[in-house]
Order: sequence, then structure tokens, then C-alpha cells
Amino acid sequence: MLSETIDLHMNEMPYPPPEHVLEAAREALTKLNRYADPEEMGRLRELLAQYAGVPPRYLVLSPGSDLLLREIIHTFSQGRKVVTVSPSFFPTVQAVKQFAPRRLSMRLSPPTFDLERDLMMDALDEPSLLIVDNPNNPTGRMLLDRRMVEAIAERRDVFFVIDEAYYEFSGTTFADMVADCPRLAIIRTMDKAFSLAGARIGYAIAGEVFLDAISDFYPFLPRPSLYAAMAALRNSGYMRENVRQIVEERERLQQALCEGDEGDLLGTRVYPSNTNFLLVRTKVPDVARRLREAGVLVSDMSRQLPPGFIRVSVGTPEENDAFLAAYKSLLIQ
Repeated sequence: MLSETIDLHMNEMPYPPPEHVLEAAREALTKLNRYADPEEMGRLRELLAQYAGVPPRYLVLSPGSDLLLREIIHTFSQGRKVVTVSPSFFPTVQAVKQFAPRRLSMRLSPPTFDLERDLMMDALDEPSLLIVDNPNNPTGRMLLDRRMVEAIAERRDVFFVIDEAYYEFSGTTFADMVADCPRLAIIRTMDKAFSLAGARIGYAIAGEVFLDAISDFYPFLPRPSLYAAMAALRNSGYMRENVRQIVEERERLQQALCEGDEGDLLGTRVYPSNTNFLLVRTKVPDVARRLREAGVLVSDMSRQLPPGFIRVSVGTPEENDAFLAAYKSLLIQ
């Protein structure tokens, strides 16, 4: 049993923010008795727009990307069929079940977890709201290419939302299409790559149809979060180096899980990922609970996938080694 719990279940960046980001947040604490003002929101919008390569007017700010997705589902699900993929980001699944009178979930089946283009296009045969996380959570797989996005965006009765929460790890985005596609919205977050999960900064890069219906969550972004986000964007080198380290560790972790007789005996399969996590399938029974008892938290994916699937966030080298040791120790129990 580990002396401290290893958290590998929330897809957080294991490295804390750099000192200049922490200092910006501390400065904002001196103004904690005041709401953030529109000028500060505007400065963050401009920095995010520059980072995303789009005009600032297409940006919508939010305390977390999950709240943006929830707002979009609540606003646009009435009178439309809501189409999602399964498995998917769980808060999106919950919001669709809560708000959408009519819904269709398109199954991504192992081992490939592919999204079938023809089936997707057939599903959009009436006014629809389509939501796809790309890369997908929890499979880590890219589901969309530009040709598919262009074909969907051409459908006048389809509102299309792409969740790019892991953009910094995948390097793939469709944000440049928003200006010419009024029914397209890209959802992103600073929770993951920027080490700001506790700050809760999400944003949409939204086409005209979405801009007409949703707006910034002013004044509900706390000043410390705004200041930290602006400082992180002004010097993104720290973030990029951390992403590089996580991708390197992800590949090491995947190889270690699959190599040699131990991986074969565990029946381990690790799926390729474009994110900061790995989807793992194992024959070890009740693996998430047993790892938790050993002091390592991973996500049990049994709510959305068959038994034996877990999602493992990539941590520091030391955290990943602790996970590997705990996982492989299940062989002799």
C-alpha cells in the first residue's frame, strides 16, 4: 500500500502551474472582494483568440468546458435530435439524458472504436445537434477528419459541436473553419494542458448561430482564474514542455504495460491515444477497486464499456511507476 494516493483518474496535468502563473493568481486574491470586470474578460478573450488563431468575437468564455456543453445541449436540444457517440465525455452523456427529449447514441465498438462516416451521415437526416469529442474520451482516438467535418457542416439543419479538450495533445483542430461555418462550435479547456484544472477556464470558438444563443458567463469567472489564465497564455512554453513530457511518458507507459510475459498473462491491451490518458483492457477482475486499495486511483469505465476497461491518466514518471508496480503486483495475488 502506498503512503500517498496516486491520482490517475481525472486526466489532470500532474505538474503544477509555473511560478509566474501562481504569482498572477496571488495578485488577484487582493481583489477577491470584487467581481471580474469586462475589460479583464476582454483581455483573456483576446489572448485565447490569438492562441486559437481566430478573431476575438468568436470566443465565448465559461467556468469550465462542461458547463458550456451543458448550456448548448439545454439551448439547442428542443425540437432537435441530439446525436452523440458512445462512449463519450461522461458529463456530456449526463446532460443529454437530462435535457434531450430525443437522442441517438452511436456506438464506438472495440477493438477499433471507429466512427462510421456513412452511419453518422445517415443519422443526420433531420434537424439535429451533433456532439463529438475529438479525440474521444475515454478511447483517446481521433474520430473526425476535415472531410467529414466539412460534409457535416454543409448540412443546414445540423448544429455541430466538437469537443477539443485534448487539442494540445492531439495537435488537431477545426477552429479555423468556424468563421465560414455558422453552425459549428469548438469547445476547449485550459484545465488539462495548462495545469489549471482548479481554475476552471473553458471556452468556445463558436459560429454565428451559437453566438446568437450563448454568451460569456460574466461575471462568474473568478479574478484569480482570469489572472492565472492570462499569465499562462502569455508564456505558453511551460505548457508545451509539459505536454511533450506527458506524451513521452504516455508512450513509455503503453510499452511497459504490454511488454513481456506479464502483459500477456494479464491479458492487457492498451489502445493508441492522442490524449494524456490511456484506455486499458485487462482480464484482471475488479481491477479499478483493487488498484484503489493499493493506493492508485484509475477510472473504471464499466458505465460505458464492457467489463475490464479502465482509463489511466498519465502522471509523473514516479506516479506512472507506482501504477505499473501496483498493476503488475496483481499477478501474484
